Amino acid sequence: MPRFSSKRRVHHTAGQMFDLVADVERYPEFVPLCHSLKIRQRTPNPDGTEIVVADMTVSFKLVRESFTSRVTLDRPNLKIMVEYLKGPFSNLENRWAFEPRSETDCDVGFYLSYEFKSRMLGMLMGTMFDTAFQRFAGAFEKRADVVYGKG
Repeated sequence: MPRFSSKRRVHHTAGQMFDLVADVERYPEFVPLCHSLKIRQRTPNPDGTEIVVADMTVSFKLVRESFTSRVTLDRPNLKIMVEYLKGPFSNLENRWAFEPRSETDCDVGFYLSYEFKSRMLGMLMGTMFDTAFQRFAGAFEKRADVVYGKG
């Protein structure tokens, strides 16, 4: 099963980076391969977390696939967990962690593992997904520079 993880120091606060990643509606504007994203449900919880159920469509050339996931936005702990619900994967797990390092910097941890249900789709999209996921963290950092200014 392909896995990707990274930890990057960025010149933005942990709160800013959390907000940026939590703003899933904006993903089609800057996330590699993200063609569209639709929120199905948003549920705030008394503990300060929020659950978002969303449909994301990814596309590359002639291939377009949609999947549904549950996103737990844990602002008190500066963590985001994405759980796969349905679509072309047999497994998809994605986690984000935002660790403050100074008044202006934080470490952004990103982890992703996935496996397609279809071996053919895995062969068709696997290499392209690997390349795109390696660019994910950089895409969020560039977006933070646009939204919050260069750190």
